[in-house]
Amino acid sequence: MLPPYDSRATLDRLEAEIEALSPAAVVLLGDSFHDAASVGRMAVDDKARLDRLAAGRDWIWLEGNHDIAALAGAMDDLVGEVVETMALGSMRLIHEPQPGVQPGEIAGHLHPAARVAAHGRGVRRPCFVTDGRRAVLPAFGAFTGGLDVRDPAIAGLFVEPPMAAALGRDRVHALAWEALR
Repeated sequence: MLPPYDSRATLDRLEAEIEALSPAAVVLLGDSFHDAASVGRMAVDDKARLDRLAAGRDWIWLEGNHDIAALAGAMDDLVGEVVETMALGSMRLIHEPQPGVQPGEIAGHLHPAARVAAHGRGVRRPCFVTDGRRAVLPAFGAFTGGLDVRDPAIAGLFVEPPMAAALGRDRVHALAWEALR
């Protein structure tokens, strides 16, 4: 069961970023929807808000493993374009990281989270992970879980120990691999 307010909370975050940055384009790295019926379940005001956020800018949905059916069946109801991958200069945006060395790859899917000790207790935060060649981004959704950054599914993507950049309340904290618990 998914909470009925997760779309609204995620749209709150997205709207704040769009207001702060005023981007010409928004690229969503996949898993924007939970299942094939998600778009139809969206509250009317959430759908209208999404339309307003997309107005006047390029809006690109990358296909994620959870939302391929939702995007395929809902493009008459959604603004934007659906793509499997997207080249952006020397970068390649994709939902799921590919095995092997993938220079320029920017991926989502794994939702990395870092655990560090701070003030005598453990803190777990969503994080970016990069070795300077490729990056795995944290989930943007308000109620999305996270996979430990040291899990082989993430750590195994990097030839050298990567750096994690944990999301704090008002800034990003660079973390050495050795500092992670």
